Amino acid sequence: MSRLRVALAKGRLYQPSIARFRAAGVEPANDAGRRLLIPSSDPAIEFLAVKPGDVPVYVESGAADLGITGTDVLRETGADVLEPLELGFGFCRLVVASPGSAPYPQLEGGITARVATKYPRLAQAHFGAAGRPVDIIQVNGSVEVAPLLHLSHWIVDLVDTGNTLRANGLVERETILECGAVLVANRASQKLKLEEYLRLMEKLERAGQPPE
Repeated sequence: MSRLRVALAKGRLYQPSIARFRAAGVEPANDAGRRLLIPSSDPAIEFLAVKPGDVPVYVESGAADLGITGTDVLRETGADVLEPLELGFGFCRLVVASPGSAPYPQLEGGITARVATKYPRLAQAHFGAAGRPVDIIQVNGSVEVAPLLHLSHWIVDLVDTGNTLRANGLVERETILECGAVLVANRASQKLKLEEYLRLMEKLERAGQPPE
């Protein structure tokens, strides 16, 4: 029997992902600790804990057979992977936000807006499609503070409740993408390990269904 390696994103999706596998009868090792390769109660499945942005990369390359990632990360990387299952958790949205007092969608005097974001590809595509030139500034943390420090005029960031935006005096202006957790699969693995792949897919689908 072939083994399936499943890449899981550290951070906000990690515990819900583990919970889904537990509901499917696949229990990660109790002594996982800080290990990155984590065995499970199913000898045909092991987990790989990686940074969120690396999940699509590992799956596309074949270093992992499957992975759980957010739609935001998947679209930003543009990875060539299969998307066999929406998992029904991790819902959020990628939005444009700016200070409540700032002009939007155009700045006064024809100034090109500076946009701070962790998602340069998606941000550029959004503004480009609207014919609105912007300067993208890629940052890797605390995006909400960028307008307060005059690093940018606007931001593009992931929000759930919007509380952090409001706490920093920011207002949602546009929604770029509705996001959620998805299962992604390597194209070759889906064929070469078809039996194991289908067995796990069935378990995960059943685990995500409400009780009758």
